[in-house]
Amino acid sequence: MHDEVDELVEAWQRERADLDLGPVEVFSRITRLARLLDLARRQAFTEHSIESWEFDVLAALRRAGTPYELSPGRLIRETLVTSGTMTNRVDRLTGRGLVERLPDPHDRRGVLVRLTAEGKQRVDGAFEALLDRERDLLADLPVPERQQLADLLRTLMTPLS
Repeated sequence: MHDEVDELVEAWQRERADLDLGPVEVFSRITRLARLLDLARRQAFTEHSIESWEFDVLAALRRAGTPYELSPGRLIRETLVTSGTMTNRVDRLTGRGLVERLPDPHDRRGVLVRLTAEGKQRVDGAFEALLDRERDLLADLPVPERQQLADLLRTLMTPLS
């Protein structure tokens, strides 16, 4: 098999044979794959009338399990955004009826953000659509090689996170 990254590397080898192009072979493919995955995500989420940032918040709540609620602080940690950004996101999701704010029974000053039935339906549908697209992206890779790829990516990511 020969792909566009191979062509890019061959061109660089002609021009800069003095350089180790191994990183280009890996990261150019990861970058191209990330673009394809981003497109697949946007398509899956658009079908369910949500945006990527909305999916991130709704999915964090859904993964929390019944009753699908988290504190704003926990949502911030789950989605890696600032407090101000999370406040804005929860406001917008509340306005769309996808989440609701409830008083925290353990902290009179605190609130919890809970997924509504509509929010649960949207995030579940979007997640299923995303998984379908991701399976399509992996279709030509045998299952053992998928696991090997996942393991290699974990090894690469662990010291970086």
